[in-house]
Amino acid sequence: MNVTLEMQLEETTGGITAPLGFRAAGVACGLKADGRDLMLLVADRVCSAAGVFTTNVVKAAPVIYSYRTVKTGRAQAVVINSGIANACTGDEGMQRCEQMAAEVSRATGLSEDLVLVCSTGVIGRQLLMEKINLGIEKAARVLSPKGGHDAALAIMTTDTHPTEMQVALRNAANRSFNRVTVDGDTSTNDTVLLLASGMTGIRLQQGTQDLARFEYALCKLTEMLAKAIARDGEGATKLVEILVHGAANDADADAIAKTIANSPLVKTALFGNDPNMGRILAAAGRAGVQFNPNTVDLDLANIPVVRNGRLVEFDKPTASAAMKTDEVVIALTLSEGAGEAVAWTCDFSYDYVRINADYTT
Repeated sequence: MNVTLEMQLEETTGGITAPLGFRAAGVACGLKADGRDLMLLVADRVCSAAGVFTTNVVKAAPVIYSYRTVKTGRAQAVVINSGIANACTGDEGMQRCEQMAAEVSRATGLSEDLVLVCSTGVIGRQLLMEKINLGIEKAARVLSPKGGHDAALAIMTTDTHPTEMQVALRNAANRSFNRVTVDGDTSTNDTVLLLASGMTGIRLQQGTQDLARFEYALCKLTEMLAKAIARDGEGATKLVEILVHGAANDADADAIAKTIANSPLVKTALFGNDPNMGRILAAAGRAGVQFNPNTVDLDLANIPVVRNGRLVEFDKPTASAAMKTDEVVIALTLSEGAGEAVAWTCDFSYDYVRINADYTT
């Protein structure tokens, strides 16, 4: 992809309703103690639809339901609730997905088989359909092309900020969302959906400049959203970018980057602004990848801390001060080949333990 494409891209505001032909709403229906907890997105006409879903074997009912719908390649609405994940809920959970789609159909006049359903929140609880149905009815009445922000607020769980084809989406997800980790766990409900209304009149065809621009912009967008997820991890105080170069291949680099990103010892050191190079090298060494530790270079917050596998003299107070930012880069260079990878994560703070220790109580 050439640089001129990047120069031609422009950022826009409006969230999920920024593209032509979409209306949204976010409302409170009482699934959470306070705040909005249900969003509805409706397109003015049937859209091309794509989706990627969690690889976890324990999949929430809405993941299974929406996967079946996306396989048709068509959708016109998305309804999402927060507060209850509708995971580990058996046949009844699937029936409640169907009921949500039916209620959207009733409230909007759209066909049930064009409704995608998602949920996020506590696992194991059944959806409270009386509240859900009232929320859908309420949302349908206030749908607006300016409703993107309210919709984003409605699907927050422990986030502090709202975060606002199939082949293109899967490629983009592999280069963005699949490079994010907060704690190494894989959600039962992870879902990425892409809807295209076609109202710009542009038809994306293989080998065209329009398709190349679309794929490039999609990758840029999903990368931005992926970083936002990592930056806003539970209790996080900083975004951490881990760069690995010089591995034997990209798969090895990816394994090392993700092992570092998931290391509790690395993440707690980052929270404490402790330039402990040993934590990082130890994590890299247990990634299941063979490399020569005597040729490793490591930079932490742009400060050289290891050269040829040995600690170099550096001023620890200066390094610690450099880590006291909202974005820290860890750069590890090996000498095994041309493999490279990036991963995004966050630090582990006291709040991470507090939030997850009483998540359901």
